[in-house]
Amino acid sequence: MPKLPECDRCVLYARNPHLICAVHPTGPNTDTCLDFRENPDAEPDELWEPEGASYYNGELILQPQQRWTPEQQLELLDTHPLFTGRCPRCEFPFPQYETPPVHWDCSECGWIDDSV
Repeated sequence: MPKLPECDRCVLYARNPHLICAVHPTGPNTDTCLDFRENPDAEPDELWEPEGASYYNGELILQPQQRWTPEQQLELLDTHPLFTGRCPRCEFPFPQYETPPVHWDCSECGWIDDSV
């Protein structure tokens, strides 16, 4: 099993690409390590995020460069099919999806979702 995220902060960590630590050379066999000992000299986890990006569930997600005014945001909430379930042009009802689609193009009137 590969090293655990907390291995970097352990006093037993070897800091070697071929050896995880003195006790578990190939890494612990479980998703936790009973031999973990916090290194008091370890660097704290960096909480830095680049501008225009955020971490969600440990993954860096870039935010869209497009900035919406509050009025544009309200208009989108009032008219977009993701929120209304209907085409903003012809009121055609979209089917309910467990996972919403990325594009909400209307097959009835040809309206194209260009909000993304």
